[in-house]
Amino acid sequence: MKLRKVTAASAAVLALTVGATACGGKNSNSASDGNKIKIGIKFDQPGLGLKQPDGSFSGFDVDVATYVAKQLGYKPDQIQFVETKSADRENALQRGDVKFIAATYSITDERKQKVDFAGPYLLAHQDLLVKKDSTIAKGTDLNQRKLCSVTGSTPAQHIQKTIAPKANLREYSSYSECMAGLQSGAVDAVTTDDSILAGYAAQDKYKGQFKLAGLKLSNENYGIGVKKGDSATLDKINKALEKMVSDGSWDAAVKKDFGPANYKNEPAPKIGQIVK
Repeated sequence: MKLRKVTAASAAVLALTVGATACGGKNSNSASDGNKIKIGIKFDQPGLGLKQPDGSFSGFDVDVATYVAKQLGYKPDQIQFVETKSADRENALQRGDVKFIAATYSITDERKQKVDFAGPYLLAHQDLLVKKDSTIAKGTDLNQRKLCSVTGSTPAQHIQKTIAPKANLREYSSYSECMAGLQSGAVDAVTTDDSILAGYAAQDKYKGQFKLAGLKLSNENYGIGVKKGDSATLDKINKALEKMVSDGSWDAAVKKDFGPANYKNEPAPKIGQIVK
């Protein structure tokens, strides 16, 4: 009889513990709940996604993500920004680390096999950033030259495959490293989207040292990545992006984030319209 009482009490405690763990575990690991939302961005891209020394965030992707989160019912202080580097974006969504990603995430057929995309919300173009006195003026000039881009990003691969097959590709973990290499002469050019390059070139420590080659080597349709099959979130984000354009918030963000870099942006793209 005594044994039965102990067993019953233990079972009751165990049931309460398991129930509490289940509830708490779901909220602590979820990419979104009623109190917070985790959003993937870049931490090192001036003008787009940059973590400031005081821990705050700035840039166009940050403003777009914040606006979208608001439309989903989250205030700025309920947003947790998570760094998602180019090579880990698909995995971050598949693992459920973040609810969505706004991180200069170009929509491609290959990526659409793994994730779904809302948008596009910005049309950028691949370009080259070179030193102010560089003789590199076109894509083919990169043959036998040292070209830098970020691991997992598509622009450098595009150049090697279709424009300058003899380019000496150097892949670093961040564009900040590429910029340091360009400044020191370790590389001859940095390639990625013109929006990203313009942001770096406009930084105080780089002003007057570099120039954009002005080449439209590709069209980069920035989309917001969501987990494959999450159609409910996808639809909500698309509606939020449409509202951001219609109420003038999109234009205001472009002016604030890209204005200092003298970046000539394309008009806001239509949702679902991919420019090839």
